[in-house]
Amino acid sequence: MTELETVFAVHSNSVRFGPGALAEAGDAARDLGMRRVALFTDSHLANATPWPDEVRAGLAKAGCEVAVYADVRVEPTDASFMAATDFYKSGRFDGIVSVGGGSVMDTAKAALLYAAYPAPFHDYVAAPYGRVLPVPGPLPPHIACPTTSGTGAECTGIAVFDFEANAIKTVIAHKWLKPSLALIDPRVAATMTPGVLASSGFDVFTHAIESYTAKPYFERERPKTSAARPMSQGANPWSDLGSLEAIRLGGRYLVRAVKDRQDHEAREGLMFAATLAGIAFGNSGVHLPHAMSYAVAGLCHSYTASGYEQNRPMVPHGISVVLNAPSAFRFTASACPQRHLDCAAALGADISGVKLEEAGEALADALTKLMRQADLPNGLAALGYGEKDLDALAKGAATQPRLLNNSPRPVTEAELREIFKGALRLW
Repeated sequence: MTELETVFAVHSNSVRFGPGALAEAGDAARDLGMRRVALFTDSHLANATPWPDEVRAGLAKAGCEVAVYADVRVEPTDASFMAATDFYKSGRFDGIVSVGGGSVMDTAKAALLYAAYPAPFHDYVAAPYGRVLPVPGPLPPHIACPTTSGTGAECTGIAVFDFEANAIKTVIAHKWLKPSLALIDPRVAATMTPGVLASSGFDVFTHAIESYTAKPYFERERPKTSAARPMSQGANPWSDLGSLEAIRLGGRYLVRAVKDRQDHEAREGLMFAATLAGIAFGNSGVHLPHAMSYAVAGLCHSYTASGYEQNRPMVPHGISVVLNAPSAFRFTASACPQRHLDCAAALGADISGVKLEEAGEALADALTKLMRQADLPNGLAALGYGEKDLDALAKGAATQPRLLNNSPRPVTEAELREIFKGALRLW
């Protein structure tokens, strides 16, 4: 007889939040034993915003030698991960300070991993594309300084990348990939364009809703040892707290932040929501919308999103996730309808009189309303997808067992095809 889990674990790194947090990078690096620092960022941030220079100056003031790596690729690939690793290995660094969005922070995680524990690239990659070998031990220090309000990468042990040979996005995931410290400075929100803020902000919603509606930890098989307990352990009381508050904050502030760059209250609130969601899903995990997003982003390389015109054509992560979400939540709602209603209410929907069997539609409607207000694309068709692509999309999503197994409702490839069909147009 299968013994079910009775224990959940809480994993979180250190976080400092508030205006001026970036100014503490130098002291923090010195406290972590860094003397020679690799500062990771991307070319746009380095050339168009003050944040990398501000952090670099703080590191230098603290007596650290700093070398800047500004070649991080937005929406990184296996090749760009390894290029960053080569830079880190060649510099005899003590650690990394990353200044950027999820792409920058995830690239830093991968560089530290492959420099510290060299191995064939696929050894640490999630199944079915890699061998899922555990990270052998702790990594050198990493201070993560997010410049977007969405990915939560500053609080997770996950590095997302495009595995080009397989035309799919996938991950490297392990607790040792969590940054040592996150410095979250809401001032950075002022330099986000509306398009970037909308994309990253809707990632907050999907992280938090998927975390709250994930298959609960107590419905899973108890691991043979505590060390074997997965990082994505399912919905639990700890992750529930952060998830619901992140949804409430996002519902209150996202559209305001997109519409008005000077709305500092809204942009700061969204930064905090992103951090809460990152801590939450870093412990519970996400499910169908993210599994579907990896296929969407991996198969589409001709779309240019608002706010990303300086990059090559690609689908930003937040957009690739949220366009699937309304259709996916209609599917999952029957497994835990009250939780889906909780999410709709947290988004600001009036659920009085809504029946449990209408929970999926209520959540989908609330989310779609916000998407329209923030000028997001109208479904996957706006990215260039059509019915001819449904089989390939479903096949790609079906190869994400880490995420699919976290769904509150089991899903087949045929059902994934229908969910994708429902995501082609949202209104």
